[in-house]
Amino acid sequence: MRLIVNQQPCDLELAAPDVRTFLDVRGIPDDRVAVAVNGEVVPRARWTAVALREGDQVDVVRAVAGGSETDDQPLLIAGRAFNSRLFLGTGKYESSEAMKAALESSGTEMVTVAIRYMDLDGSGNGLDILPHLDLKRYQLLPNTAGATTAKQAVTMARLAREATGTNWIKLEVIGDMATLWPDVGGTVEATRTLVDEGFVVLAYTSPDLITALRLEDAGAAAVMPLASLIGSGRGFQDRASISWIVDRVKAPVVVDAGIGTPSDAAQAMELGADACLINTAIAKAQQPARMAAAMRLAVEAGRQGYLAGRMEMRALAAASSPQTGVPVLVE
Repeated sequence: MRLIVNQQPCDLELAAPDVRTFLDVRGIPDDRVAVAVNGEVVPRARWTAVALREGDQVDVVRAVAGGSETDDQPLLIAGRAFNSRLFLGTGKYESSEAMKAALESSGTEMVTVAIRYMDLDGSGNGLDILPHLDLKRYQLLPNTAGATTAKQAVTMARLAREATGTNWIKLEVIGDMATLWPDVGGTVEATRTLVDEGFVVLAYTSPDLITALRLEDAGAAAVMPLASLIGSGRGFQDRASISWIVDRVKAPVVVDAGIGTPSDAAQAMELGADACLINTAIAKAQQPARMAAAMRLAVEAGRQGYLAGRMEMRALAAASSPQTGVPVLVE
């Protein structure tokens, strides 16, 4: 059977081994690791009870006492672990093949999908996305894109849960259709309702600290401030506000909307954001799969730069070479 272990294919000559057997076969000391299967952390006491199946994604993480500046842990959202901090949208691609190639290159573990009416003849509205996604590999994140009131967004979320089988939702309540700027009051209201109904809410919002704090208080599993207008590719227009949100909000912060280049993604991660959600910049690139790979590297580099801690900025120059013992030219 074949598993995906730490994002790499792994073949085993066993059928449905449990987690502990898998670790033994691979020669992994079981007293120094944590294990997640398909994004769900498996407690050590249940290792013998959880059987692995063909295609399962297994994450094996070293347990490091104390940690170090370069060690990192998976991103946890609502108890699910994500090794990739790059989330992708599935819209605007020229073909399903281009979309699947981009998802593969990105290394993503979470993808967004839209909910739309089907035509009355059953043909659907747009690409029927689910047959093209490996739901063992990706956490599905339906969104309420197009909702303009809290009530409409809540209804769309309920329909999404019925249609997809997941209670995860990317909540969008749009206040202005020209800019697609979020209605923050409606977003907070809808968040409270959906959290009460058992949804895992990732809330799209403006780069406003107070709204972000209110969303966290309402129970949002993640807060998703925009870098700039949806689909604009204009990059950051208010870095300071994003930084304030990162510093104050305890829930994961995912920068969403406006990222246009890998350097934008790296900036988001350098600010301390937990992840980036990107769609248009990849889907509309001349080579989407290559851009997806570039975004993956940028997110990883930005994250490592944040963990490393940047140097202190100085007002004046500071020479790297010693200033004593410089040879003097005798004329």
